Amino acid sequence: MIGGTPADRAGALSILARVTASIVSVNIGRSRPLDVGRNYPDTSGIGKEPQVGAVGIRPPGPRRGGLGSGLVGDFIGDSRHHGGDEQAVYAVGQEDLDHWSRHLDRELTPGMFGENLTTAGIDVNEALLGEWWRVGDGAELVVTGPRIPCRTFQVWLGVRGWVKTYTAAGRPGAYLRVAAAGQVRAGDAITVVHRPDHDVTVAMAFRAMTTERELIPHLATAEPHLSEELRGVLAKAG
Repeated sequence: MIGGTPADRAGALSILARVTASIVSVNIGRSRPLDVGRNYPDTSGIGKEPQVGAVGIRPPGPRRGGLGSGLVGDFIGDSRHHGGDEQAVYAVGQEDLDHWSRHLDRELTPGMFGENLTTAGIDVNEALLGEWWRVGDGAELVVTGPRIPCRTFQVWLGVRGWVKTYTAAGRPGAYLRVAAAGQVRAGDAITVVHRPDHDVTVAMAFRAMTTERELIPHLATAEPHLSEELRGVLAKAG
């Protein structure tokens, strides 16, 4: 939490409230066939499409037995590994889509990475675990961790070696939980209203889980903002 006197805290929050970005697109996926291979579902919602107008956003509940996605109408095919409260919403920056468009020499439109929110003006990879966003009409979101690329992502894009390439770049995008329900639409502002007192970013957590395992002990400095998955990573390393 933000420390200091009440005046200090009020001033700090006032500064944070002016750190705004915006939603380029709100994207939801429908069930569509996707042959990923053995042990994977034969349908997926990874190919998400921009929506016109407001989309409801709410806590989906647990991964098993819950609503899946935090966005009303969004389909999640692989409910064993995706969805639930700690992965309710997935955000990717338009800046990252532009980067990969140049790298792959192909157009990547909002939703192509399976993201629910395509953002602009905020580096989602440098967001802190536990960072609090206010978005749209009443919605409040909290950063929980990075997206780990899977075979479904690679098959969907049709890029050979994509998981390895994407992992090496260290630009994973951010999962968020829904702290308060509301509605979101393209053009809404994103206001960062709180940043925790630690330095564990989404990108750092991603590297700890993938390419730089020596960073795992440092995850402990982000307690109590670690997701269940990150707590598991930390516990196994200990």
